[in-house]
Amino acid sequence: MSGAPPLRLAIVTDTFPPQINGVAGTLARLMDAVERRGGTVHVEAPASPEPWRDLRIHRSAGLPFWAYPQLRIACPNHRRMARRLSAFRPSLVHVATPFGIGWAGRAAAHRLALPLVTSYHTSFSAYLRFYGASALEPTAWRYLRWFHNGGRRTFAPSQAIADDLQWRGFSDVRIWGRGVDVSHFAPRHRSEARRRSLGATDQTLVLTYVGRLAAEKRIDLVLDAFRQLRLRHRQDLALWIIGDGPDATRLASIAPPGTRFLGAHRGTDLAELYASADILAFPSSTETFGNVVLEAMASGLAVVAPDTGPTTELTPLGSALTFRSDSVPSLLQQLERLVQDAPLRACLSITARSTAMGRTWDRIWDDLFAEYHRTIAEHDERNRQGPASRTASRAISARVPNAPGASS
Repeated sequence: MSGAPPLRLAIVTDTFPPQINGVAGTLARLMDAVERRGGTVHVEAPASPEPWRDLRIHRSAGLPFWAYPQLRIACPNHRRMARRLSAFRPSLVHVATPFGIGWAGRAAAHRLALPLVTSYHTSFSAYLRFYGASALEPTAWRYLRWFHNGGRRTFAPSQAIADDLQWRGFSDVRIWGRGVDVSHFAPRHRSEARRRSLGATDQTLVLTYVGRLAAEKRIDLVLDAFRQLRLRHRQDLALWIIGDGPDATRLASIAPPGTRFLGAHRGTDLAELYASADILAFPSSTETFGNVVLEAMASGLAVVAPDTGPTTELTPLGSALTFRSDSVPSLLQQLERLVQDAPLRACLSITARSTAMGRTWDRIWDDLFAEYHRTIAEHDERNRQGPASRTASRAISARVPNAPGASS
């Protein structure tokens, strides 16, 4: 927003680098974007077992989460956090997760009467089904609605997710999309030497999955489809599984021949692995956006992904193939098309790259920061209207709405 003072942003999150996931990576980019535009950032995040010293980040001690040991759960005192935020003097608080640190950040922002926004990154309620706790979904939605409606905005990563949240009674939902660095993720990073080091020849067709290794990602679908591809076709086929997570050991025990588990990668190493593969097989239907799909498209891969709302928003007609969610036969059919049809792979590679080129981070940040400054302006206007107006506004924002789908 032209003429606005430099932003002082407090980011409060239960996941942040060196953790490797889409939320942590996006928030690290947000921090860099604020600073590149002349702003200042303070981050509240969990401690990490890896050394990661940064004076801009306050780390709260925590314990590994039982269902996902790579994540750490911390529950800092919200009064102490309020003192840290008061010393930083943020113009806006952005709470990105609804757990221990996020809850403390929400409480601290309210205690200090600071403008607050939240963002919805992960379909936690959908994850409950994969961990045998679907009976908790109504309670989860009530909590999430209460949590997010305590802020002035809830940012959703895609229109499909925004529509669902609005239907469920979330107030003032806005789109905060995602971009991709098309110079970092690019076909030019393809490395024949890297392929050979992983056992692939010039004739090998390499399929890949990139992301967390967890039950909700449905990687079993890819393993099943790959097993059948190898039985049906004589082509030299390989499958690279890139990532780490609580399901890694089980998946490795059931993987068919030709599968390699490469672990977690980041930076230029990850970009080279993307570009050195040929096809992305992405099975997850619980994504709120799908950063991996966009990175693979920028890298020039032919993509097969489920026909769910967030994914189809990323893959307009001609830029990827989609399959019926939860259907191994449908996934297998689309992968077979790509295995057998080299011109189709080449066409999808070109159109995928072209589509990704249209999703620049600069445009994403322009839209997000405009929303930030509008939120700050609205907060300042309420302050000018007096304490009675502010009390009424807080009472309205904290109310849990009885919206359609409130119990679903």
